Amino acid sequence: MNKLSLALIAALGFAMPAAMPAQAHQIWIEQPEQGNATIRFGEFGENLREVSPGLLDKFGKPAATLLSAKGEQKAEAAKTADGFALPFKAANGESIVAEDTLYPLYTWKQGDKETTNWFHPAARLITGFAEQAPKLTLDLVPTGKPGQFKLVFQGQPKAKTKVMLVTQSGWAKEEHSDEQGLVTFDLPWKGTYVAEVSLNERTPGERQGANGAEKYDGVSYVTTVTYVHPDGLAPVPAGPAATPNK
Repeated sequence: MNKLSLALIAALGFAMPAAMPAQAHQIWIEQPEQGNATIRFGEFGENLREVSPGLLDKFGKPAATLLSAKGEQKAEAAKTADGFALPFKAANGESIVAEDTLYPLYTWKQGDKETTNWFHPAARLITGFAEQAPKLTLDLVPTGKPGQFKLVFQGQPKAKTKVMLVTQSGWAKEEHSDEQGLVTFDLPWKGTYVAEVSLNERTPGERQGANGAEKYDGVSYVTTVTYVHPDGLAPVPAGPAATPNK
């Protein structure tokens, strides 16, 4: 890494965490210059993409929606060896949202009490910072200002919540949303950024699963936003690909 990059990192307050947040994996949307978009599952900043056979097989049926001036195009994703392929891509001015509402419930212990939890991963891909309306339960949407997002939960702005911005090299910047749910990041490098936010909702409920009604004690929402920045310094290369989990 050159001296200019190091100086810029220090000035912006970037830090290399010893480990990424210890919450569940996230999903994010990747879109190559040529070809359709793909939903990935793993840790973007650690260059970890889960595969099948493996943890990728835990998903139910992730679905996605292409949002454009022409309207909405919905589609189920098709599982591949290292992700879920979508039948479309977002052109300039368009975006994609995706979520998996049927990830298996899991049980964990809090002291002597067992708690059943619902992991609810979601993702958004944007091609620019034109203002967008929220579509996901926990959503992070561009506001019209470069680098600025609005955090929304159940249709309302969510204040004082941590949002992490990660680059392909694993460098990360942490900010907190203000009273209006707004959070702003500098984008010094050219290349792909993924913003991530999580929220634990400790309200019991019931969902319709593959085998009927399933009760849960709380929901762990994890939502990401992918943006490919066309300008800036040359990106720091990603590290070696991490070994997928079984």
